[in-house]
Amino acid sequence: MQMTDSGPVGLYFEDINVGDRMVTRGRTITEADIVQFAGLTGDYNPMHTNAEYMKTHPMGQRVAHGMLTLSYAVGQAYQLGFMERTVLAFRGLEMKFSLPVVIGDTVHVELSVREKKEARRIGGGLITLDVKILNQDGKTVQSGEWTVMMALKEGAG
Repeated sequence: MQMTDSGPVGLYFEDINVGDRMVTRGRTITEADIVQFAGLTGDYNPMHTNAEYMKTHPMGQRVAHGMLTLSYAVGQAYQLGFMERTVLAFRGLEMKFSLPVVIGDTVHVELSVREKKEARRIGGGLITLDVKILNQDGKTVQSGEWTVMMALKEGAG
């Protein structure tokens, strides 16, 4: 990350290389996270919000919304700083939800640059990231790919 007079700036398309790897810090999922996400989205599925119901469910306890975990992963990736003011768009994602995340789990994200494709016509370059969201035991709870459009360096063109 670079510093300018107006603040930090992340990496440009040209600064990112296939094979680059990044790992985020962890974040513990709390009951408050689940309650607030349910309120924000309107998803009050009892799997997320009803402890008594889940006592008789095969999972045995409330689980975090899959989209909550994914949303936190995006935030964790952004906090790494490489996208600070250089990401132009989140272009797509494909994710597999493999294991439940429960209250008290701590998740972190591992990113690996799989592909780069210059896209000057649309104003940047596309970066495809392999993504793994892991819990505190190192088990993958979600995996897939994200595609983001990153800015080109000024004057490159």
